[in-house]
Amino acid sequence: MTDSWKTENIDELVTYIAELVVQELRGVPQAPQGDFSIPVEVSNRHCHLTKETFEMLYGKGKELTLLRELSQKGEFAAQETVTLVGPNMRSIEGVRILGPFRKFDQVELSFTDGFYLGMELPLRLSGDVAGSAPITIVGPKGSVMLKEGAIRAMRHLHASPEEARKLGLRDGDRIAIEIAGPIGVIFQNVVVRVSPNGRLAFHIDTDEANAAGIKRQGIGKIVRYKH
Repeated sequence: MTDSWKTENIDELVTYIAELVVQELRGVPQAPQGDFSIPVEVSNRHCHLTKETFEMLYGKGKELTLLRELSQKGEFAAQETVTLVGPNMRSIEGVRILGPFRKFDQVELSFTDGFYLGMELPLRLSGDVAGSAPITIVGPKGSVMLKEGAIRAMRHLHASPEEARKLGLRDGDRIAIEIAGPIGVIFQNVVVRVSPNGRLAFHIDTDEANAAGIKRQGIGKIVRYKH
């Protein structure tokens, strides 16, 4: 082993470590070995509201104010937040409203959130709120008692039609996605949701993210299909 060989390899190692540090500072997730190419996004507690409900909470004529755009086309996080009150009178403040307005009210919480608020949250796909849990929403101008609308969202994979074709997926498929790492896990029963406005992203809630050691975002890979 020559001194020049040592020097070259040390230089390469230093460059590699420097690149990792820069990427970590930028918040770029590191892909493990293998075909880990599915972006993973952590979905914190939030709510989707109708314009009518929003105006009851924030006042007539009030509109949502853009805070930041989300990965799914046309969707955004609003600056406006609400307080959620459960049947045990405990509350969670600062719950973000996501836009645009919808035709139904829906509150998405984790299992831990539901336990804290004293609620039995049904595991549902977004939009399936019939017979779901009641909850009270409080805003600066008023409050609304929803008879239904609180759910724990099923883990799901968003994709555009083109992305789905490349991956051999169809809307409604159930797949498994692996997250690598020191406490890596394989998430079963991931529902594929294909739409024209979809962009490839695996959505999990904060409980699931904690179990996999993910803070805000990560990378996974599909390991099993079930058409």
